[in-house]
Amino acid sequence: MTLLDPLHNPVLALAMDLISRPSISPEDAGCQALFAGRLAAIGFDIEMLPFEDTLNMWARFGKNKPLFCFAGHTDVVPTGPEAQWHTPPFQPTIIGDTLFGRGAADMKGSLAAMLVATERFIAQTPEPAFDIAFLLTSDEEGPFINGTVRVIETLEQRQEKINWCLVGEPSSAQQVGDVIKNGRRGSLTGHLTVKGIQGHVAYPHLADNPVHKAAPALAELAAEHWDNGNAFFPATSFQIANIQAGTGASNIVPGELKVMFNFRYSTELTAEQLQQRVYAILDKHGLDYQLSWILNGLPFLTDSGSLVEAVVGAVEQVQGFSPRLETTGGTSDGRFIAPTGAQVVELGPCNATIHKINECVSISDLTLLADMYQALLVNLQQQLVNANT
Repeated sequence: MTLLDPLHNPVLALAMDLISRPSISPEDAGCQALFAGRLAAIGFDIEMLPFEDTLNMWARFGKNKPLFCFAGHTDVVPTGPEAQWHTPPFQPTIIGDTLFGRGAADMKGSLAAMLVATERFIAQTPEPAFDIAFLLTSDEEGPFINGTVRVIETLEQRQEKINWCLVGEPSSAQQVGDVIKNGRRGSLTGHLTVKGIQGHVAYPHLADNPVHKAAPALAELAAEHWDNGNAFFPATSFQIANIQAGTGASNIVPGELKVMFNFRYSTELTAEQLQQRVYAILDKHGLDYQLSWILNGLPFLTDSGSLVEAVVGAVEQVQGFSPRLETTGGTSDGRFIAPTGAQVVELGPCNATIHKINECVSISDLTLLADMYQALLVNLQQQLVNANT
């Protein structure tokens, strides 16, 4: 029963401390200062990197060895109607083996496990064969423009390279560790405006309805077979997210149609290829249109290598089963780190309650997650020692 007592479970105690801080994006609410103090106490150099409304922290143990990085975010999504929560969202509450609170699963529980695992590892291995870093941001749940992407730009400018990175996003499905994300699909959003001529519905010959004109093109885009995916990625998906036209009156032909759509795409295609194919379909239908794009993230994949080997081994050692490697779901800040050449994976708690009312995490899972993170560090250490002997 001691695992359920914060006095005897340092992972639980830290997770509760973090949850009690209302760090709704882009607020940090003192979470990174807490980390900075704990990490500095075990020999990390701390660098705070605030950009605009976002607080970021880069902490590094060691200076010139290959670099492993724990990456995560201290910000959380809004609570939603607090009256619908069984317990106050920023008052961490233990019910049985479950810890309730906003951020419990996404991702303050992971952060607590990372820190405790690192403290234990350094206590046992004070001079590891690799450097260790923490990259924390308060902008992952927000517009993601002043967070990890800005930190990575800073590191790249001074040629400070991450070799391996574990992002603590909640990757698990049924049991903690059953799924490791070893890549993510790219995300490309299009904002389309189709021009027409507003007029009276009784005189359609004096108007030009952009909805009617665009409908065949949109149907073709929705039916298009973009690719077959590959061994790691499902086929590319096109989805219309928003569509808007008209004034609200029933007797007016709209003058323009606005459509927002999104691609989740595999490594089989580039963003440029998708854009070219969209333009070709729109042009074929003779539309008068404007189209702007937002590239939310490139697809990335760590299909093999020392990091995958070390993480899979850690899960097997702690849980006794082999995890699945998947690239499903949304995206993460790993999309900013992978293009630098780093091996990137995601491993965190179960994701069933993330962003929901009554978000929660299993306390036993947090304890197991800290054990996995520590085993990962031990495995990397052993790999490097073996490589140098």
